[in-house]
Amino acid sequence: MATKAAPPFAIRQSDGSWSGISIALWKRIADREHLRFRLVETQSVPDLLDGVANGTFDAGVAAVTVTAARARSIDFTQPFYSTGLGIAVPINENPWVSIGRALLSFGFFQAVGVLLSFALAVGFVIWMLERRKTEHFGGGAKGLGSSFWWSTMAMTQAGAAHNAPATLPGRIVAMGWMIASVIAIAVFTAGITSTLTRRGLEGAVHGFNDLRSVRVGAVANSATSDYLGRHRLSFRTFPDIQSGLSALGAGKIDAFVHDKPLLTWMVRNDFSGSVRVVETSFSSESYAIVLPRNSALRPMLDLAVLDQVESDWWQQTLFETLGTARSP
Repeated sequence: MATKAAPPFAIRQSDGSWSGISIALWKRIADREHLRFRLVETQSVPDLLDGVANGTFDAGVAAVTVTAARARSIDFTQPFYSTGLGIAVPINENPWVSIGRALLSFGFFQAVGVLLSFALAVGFVIWMLERRKTEHFGGGAKGLGSSFWWSTMAMTQAGAAHNAPATLPGRIVAMGWMIASVIAIAVFTAGITSTLTRRGLEGAVHGFNDLRSVRVGAVANSATSDYLGRHRLSFRTFPDIQSGLSALGAGKIDAFVHDKPLLTWMVRNDFSGSVRVVETSFSSESYAIVLPRNSALRPMLDLAVLDQVESDWWQQTLFETLGTARSP
């Protein structure tokens, strides 16, 4: 029986024995089905999968995610745990870095673009109404440029009375624009202030979309790296969770993505002083026992897994270990 250290699902004790959620599940199934087994540690999930696929192992259990690519070479039992991907971020981010990211974000430039578009549209309307009756708006490009400039000045409430429209229709449009621009600027300012405040309190990353503007890390050859790759998100790979979280704490990356229960467990036990896990999660992943294709064990194990995950024992095990109970 292959396994790989993946706390809290598979934990190797100092005496060489194994414990954890997945191991407890397997031992309970093996005891009830009278299966004799020997646990063999592998160095990585790909090693575990390859060993099961080529017949070196009869089965594998740890925190192995069910994916379509993996199911092409091996089989999975019924899932015993459903989860999502989590994001770990530094606890204390430099506020100037956070402010810089906010001001250089796509949302900021989008808001500025909308305001300028309104200013140019109003300027064009003013030019159409005033070009034949007001000297400083007269002419072609020069008058149009003056209209754009006046509209922008009026939007910021700076010098709107200078070179203002002279006709009644022009002044009506100008009054409407000055009132509307007060509201637009107030909303824009409130949005920027809210963003900067939130980033100051929560950091630059609080969801999947924020990963596109920061330096991201993930475990190499994992379901997480496959997911990030499918979404065309740039990331740096690490051999394991520990090295990724160490790089995060040292400021070499801005966020580290991995299965949320494993990430939470590692942060809580080894990195609580420098790293935290954001509340949100994304994607949907399921853990299952790994079997060779067409394994004779599968019918029996499928039913045994379902029996256990529907039991009070399983709910209690999840609650005691993770503080929550979440099954398929």
